[in-house]
Amino acid sequence: QVQLVESGGGSVQAGGSLRLSCRASTSTYRLTYLGWFRQRQEPGSGREGVAVVWTGAGTAYYADFVKGRFTISHDNAVNTVFLTMNSLKPEDTAMYYCAAYSPTTGTQYRIGSYQGKFDNWGQGTQVTVSS
Repeated sequence: QVQLVESGGGSVQAGGSLRLSCRASTSTYRLTYLGWFRQRQEPGSGREGVAVVWTGAGTAYYADFVKGRFTISHDNAVNTVFLTMNSLKPEDTAMYYCAAYSPTTGTQYRIGSYQGKFDNWGQGTQVTVSS
């Protein structure tokens, strides 16, 4: 079973930037798709998809609320997926997780025009944006 470890979270002011990393214990190329998700602390907030990347061709998909601000990228040489977050807003405050495509055991998410199942969640990294 793949293990994913996120890092790079922190506290920034609105308008600032952060770069999150997610390192996989196995080949990211073989995982096919890797995604970033977040869970905010507001009551009733579920885990929502932020961005996903096809680790073959690099095709990326984004949730509408991050388009133009966040960029997902990957480096198969080091089995790592990144999320570069610019123009951060207080409403981006959340725990950010990465997960791997898992068609048999995963939970279904829709991220932009992409739909797929994800599992093998990392422990998460906290992002806090102050106004």
